[in-house]
Amino acid sequence: MRKILTVKNKDEDKFLHKATTPFDFKTFSRKEISDLVRMMRETMDQANGIGLSANQIGLNMRVFVARVDRKFYALFNPEIVGTSREKIIIEEGCLSSPDEFEPIPRAEGVTLVAYDKNGRKVKIKAWGLLARVFQHEVDHLSGKMFTDRIKRR
Repeated sequence: MRKILTVKNKDEDKFLHKATTPFDFKTFSRKEISDLVRMMRETMDQANGIGLSANQIGLNMRVFVARVDRKFYALFNPEIVGTSREKIIIEEGCLSSPDEFEPIPRAEGVTLVAYDKNGRKVKIKAWGLLARVFQHEVDHLSGKMFTDRIKRR
């Protein structure tokens, strides 16, 4: 389990706002990758989250884990390659912005391309909450916090 970085700490906020480096499967053993996924999953579960990006725990790598509807995802080098026209505004929160919840417009559906923990390419079409989580986590990996999407008045 790792400490989750928050925007309340200036140095941590700076790190959270930096885009992550692509994950290089060649530099990690299968065991190291499995250990990484397990540790991220435990950290997310301990914090009662439904998604966690590597940079939220201080790791500069393009990886996130998520659990929606009892299905667990560990995705490496994810990219959103398609979005639906329909947008939905739902209140979002974030483990790195504790106690802050804001209505955020997001695409209702997305197509995400990534790699699983074995380095195999996967393509996932997601709708509803899963699509929202994917968008939120990919934003994290690109150095964008959900609060950056709020239209300031």
